[in-house]
Amino acid sequence: MRLDNRLTDGAPMRPLACERCAAEVLVRKSSWQQTSVQWSARATAVCAERDGAEGAFEGCRSLRDTIREAALLGTIEVIDGGDGDERPTGTAKTTGATGTTGATGATGATGTTGRVPGHRT
Repeated sequence: MRLDNRLTDGAPMRPLACERCAAEVLVRKSSWQQTSVQWSARATAVCAERDGAEGAFEGCRSLRDTIREAALLGTIEVIDGGDGDERPTGTAKTTGATGTTGATGATGATGTTGRVPGHRT
């Protein structure tokens, strides 16, 4: 297992399972506009949207939705969440304990994902 050691600010990547297919990845939300995702071999194999994807895989919409919801609920922390002005339109600032969903090993490439209205990551 190879951990992402480039994240030196003390905010770890957290395990999170996709609501659609239960693919478990490691996630870190640096801001509302930036999300890092580390896919394990198992998550890659079970992702419903990766299955049969031709060419370059642009990202999993279901996982983006799961990550967004987890960030809005406070399940995963938004490291630089600002004062609430950067939150997606139509959402209220919430507080809650940082937690995790699922568990996984960390292998594979680190990339970005995350869908915020008006932003492309």
